[in-house]
Amino acid sequence: MDEPTLLTGMDMEPLTGNSAAGQPLAARMRPSCLDEIAGQQHLLGPGKVLRRLIEADTVSSMIFWGPPGVGKTTLARVIALQTQAAFIDFSAVTSGIKEIRQVMLRAEENRIYGQRTIVFVDEIHRFNKAQQDAFLPFVEKGSIVLIGATTENPSFEVNSALLSRCKVFVLQALGREDILTLLRRALTDERGFGRDRVTISERALEAIADFSNGDARSALSTLEMVVLNGVAGEQGIEVTDEILAQCLGRKSLMYDRDGEEHYNLISALHKSMRNSDPDAAVYWMTRMLEGGEDPLYIARRVLRFAAEDVGLADPRAMEVGVAAYQACHFIGVPECSVHLAEAVVYMSLASKSNAMEMAVMEAKEAIEKEPDAPVPLVIRNAPTRLMKALDYGKGYQYAHDYAEKITAMECLPEGLKGRHFYHPTGQGQEARYRERLEQIRAWKEEKRKENKG
Repeated sequence: MDEPTLLTGMDMEPLTGNSAAGQPLAARMRPSCLDEIAGQQHLLGPGKVLRRLIEADTVSSMIFWGPPGVGKTTLARVIALQTQAAFIDFSAVTSGIKEIRQVMLRAEENRIYGQRTIVFVDEIHRFNKAQQDAFLPFVEKGSIVLIGATTENPSFEVNSALLSRCKVFVLQALGREDILTLLRRALTDERGFGRDRVTISERALEAIADFSNGDARSALSTLEMVVLNGVAGEQGIEVTDEILAQCLGRKSLMYDRDGEEHYNLISALHKSMRNSDPDAAVYWMTRMLEGGEDPLYIARRVLRFAAEDVGLADPRAMEVGVAAYQACHFIGVPECSVHLAEAVVYMSLASKSNAMEMAVMEAKEAIEKEPDAPVPLVIRNAPTRLMKALDYGKGYQYAHDYAEKITAMECLPEGLKGRHFYHPTGQGQEARYRERLEQIRAWKEEKRKENKG
């Protein structure tokens, strides 16, 4: 096995000129400072905690969790450039207990001589429990600062004892503009194609950004492929639509994720599912995916549909929608297309009810007319003596103390007593819920009349 690489800030010079020869574009364009990192403004924006820790060289043990290509390793390299500590780049793929022990001995020697050691472990989730345990005593006594990177949920993949001693920072998939910024920089920066006079349309860059699905490494690799296959001439290198289509493996469809066609297609998908037309629904869904739409956006719209247009007529629609979203998140394009197809077909064939949408709309209307309706005293929280003295919670009836598991207690504000916002339909399983609700309402009305009498 290769021995872990010991690097310091002095060793971590950015790749430029001859040192970059033969390196892939993604490696050549790897940021060398915080300002070059795309996205992650929730962590690296001005005044944000992670930025302050890096700039002050006071990083503590942490885990970077996020999908591929969002900058986990890049952040570690930037830390290596800015830190005064020894920096050890360690791979969970090629290393075992023996290598971990060697690194820890080196870190102990550094500590004796008054130098901190930062150990970066890429793909830390690939280490088993015994391997992760080997780090624990050295993290506890401060011999090392551990920085781990993982695409998997650390709650499940990282030893709980080790995780409790690390701060978890969640890195997000890069947005379309973040990716476009990277691509434009690669075309003008001398580390990239700045000397090659590349001609490529903005529409082509947008297609590459959409195709990358938030993965910077994938976007830069795709750009490199289309440029290397471009038409070389006296004016430089031209990337045509035909070359782009060939490299992306699909024709470039008319689709603008921020324009009218975007909303036309999502409307077509939604209305096809509402009209119980699975063939049309699958067609419009596939048109969006082939046009470069983010599958998570489609999954979110399908999940909205599950409540807005299906609701309690088929409660399982919500489960199918959530499962489809998670599948898209876990495996991405193109594999997740079948999961989305299953979801849109299910929604198309499910019994329909818009009772949930109407309930929310009616509640909003009531709130607009009486926005500050006070919470009835009987259901207010009463954690202090003063609140109890003011009759907060007085007369509250705990439903579980009653045989019917319900009471006639009024929970709406005074001005809205007797108002109904949920009007169940007779479609699918909602017919059962309507029958149950009618029984509850009748029982409460009878009890209230008895109480008045």
